[in-house]
Amino acid sequence: MLGFDDWAWRKGRRYGTILCDLERGKVVDLLPDRSSESTAQWLRTHPGTEIVSRDRASLYAQAAAAAAPHAVQVADRWHLLHNLSEAFISALVPHHRLLVEAAKASTSKPESSATLAVLPSDVTKPNSRTQKKQQHNRERRLATYQAIMEQIAKGVTQREIAHSFSLGIRTVRRWIRARGFPERKLAGRKSTVNQHREYLEQRWSEGCHNATQLWHEIRAQGFAGQCPIVRTWVRRRYGSRRERIGQQPSFHAPPRVSPRQTAWTLLKEPEDARSYLDELCRRSSEISTCASLAREFVRIIRQRDAVAWMKWKEDAKTSLLASFAKHLCQDEAAVLAALQHPWSNGPVEGHVHRLKLIKRSMYGRAKFDLLRLRVVNAE
Repeated sequence: MLGFDDWAWRKGRRYGTILCDLERGKVVDLLPDRSSESTAQWLRTHPGTEIVSRDRASLYAQAAAAAAPHAVQVADRWHLLHNLSEAFISALVPHHRLLVEAAKASTSKPESSATLAVLPSDVTKPNSRTQKKQQHNRERRLATYQAIMEQIAKGVTQREIAHSFSLGIRTVRRWIRARGFPERKLAGRKSTVNQHREYLEQRWSEGCHNATQLWHEIRAQGFAGQCPIVRTWVRRRYGSRRERIGQQPSFHAPPRVSPRQTAWTLLKEPEDARSYLDELCRRSSEISTCASLAREFVRIIRQRDAVAWMKWKEDAKTSLLASFAKHLCQDEAAVLAALQHPWSNGPVEGHVHRLKLIKRSMYGRAKFDLLRLRVVNAE
């Protein structure tokens, strides 16, 4: 039971071949090049191969077919899934404009800022990302607090609660003594502009709402900071100009979506992207069909459902994955063997990683002969 894979002398330029015994989990031999001729010659010199596990490189398939025609070739399942993801991404690339349009349509409109009032003087206005993060953290702490109170009501000890929730015993005791959900205090940020706070508040009440003008005035009074500091202080204290006059933003940056991101989203189908996926599939039946076929292929490989392979192959011939299905049909026997046999190239990949460590430890100090001895004879 042999596993074939390549390894790099120098990535992108020169490669060798590693052969592993999948039953014993050991390296059998190391070849200095990556070619079907040298691999086939090795198989003729060492007859008796029954199983050949490989990636989807054609040169190893040709070598096995020429030198060991009776051996069963097994395509590696991880490489099949990897090839699917690349084919899926390539199928979505021509539809990039459609992806952006669907993302725009599914994005909820921002709330009107006409109802926003001037913020109090002691409140700092965080941006939307900070607000979302704080809200998420508060909801998480609140859920933990409620669960702890339920455990206390059931008579569970404080030490057991601290251990089960991975909290400190002092935190649990403090929450119990609080007799209510302990809100976190917002940390105030000191600014050098506060030295001129009274003057700035007076000028603001007089109607001077230009941060640059305010900066020039306090600069004449000895303020050493630059204009952006004053502008940030004004925005945190009174809000942005657009918010004060109740205007909507004149421009919204388009959502940043890519074929790769969309491919993974279509495969995983997370709940937070449901509206985007529904809008995308509504706009394009081709992408909807392609996504269904991709998810079905993943299921077939993971569950090794060889029965469903024939139907998937026929359905994919008229979809965006037609080219991918065509290449799979050319290697159909190895694909079916991957669904029927337990062998894979996982152990071979592990030995390739170990080979890299050995090669780098002796890099530039010895030739291929020593590298081969160290890799083959290593326990």
